[in-house]
Amino acid sequence: MTPSHTPRSPGRPPSTSKPTDHPSPWLRLLPGISSERRGFVLAWWGFALTFGGMRLLTWLIHIDVAGIGDVQAGGVHLHHYVWGILLLAVVGAAGLVERSARARAWMGLAYGVGMALVLDEAALLISLEDVYWDTEGWVSIALALAVIAVLGGVLAWTRARRAPGRGRGGG
Repeated sequence: MTPSHTPRSPGRPPSTSKPTDHPSPWLRLLPGISSERRGFVLAWWGFALTFGGMRLLTWLIHIDVAGIGDVQAGGVHLHHYVWGILLLAVVGAAGLVERSARARAWMGLAYGVGMALVLDEAALLISLEDVYWDTEGWVSIALALAVIAVLGGVLAWTRARRAPGRGRGGG
């Protein structure tokens, strides 16, 4: 059986998938990013977008926007770090059994989301008091911005430090 010969756009790596395989949506979203690196990039994006989204959502709750409120179980407020810890546990368990490129991409995204949910409430976890909107709550913001900056810098720096002779990976 011969592989299908479909034209591809310049700069895009040739597909190594079988004709019956469905291409990964991450390959279309992140062309030129190797499958080994794609999970890290998605973790960074997931972290940054979730952190910003949670700050917006909690601010809307804080100013009492109609229809938006805290998540509670049995009258007890569930902070979003609980969901982050659960998500990180699922990603950790999945990482023990699944190693495909597609799974690594999804796990990278979920890992970034989970880390953002936890780190957004780092100040609460450090002080063991709900200081989200207090001055001490800025610790969470500072940590999250540092993670976004450092991880973004590392991703940019390691992308530039490519071994000689290596082309743009796509897998």
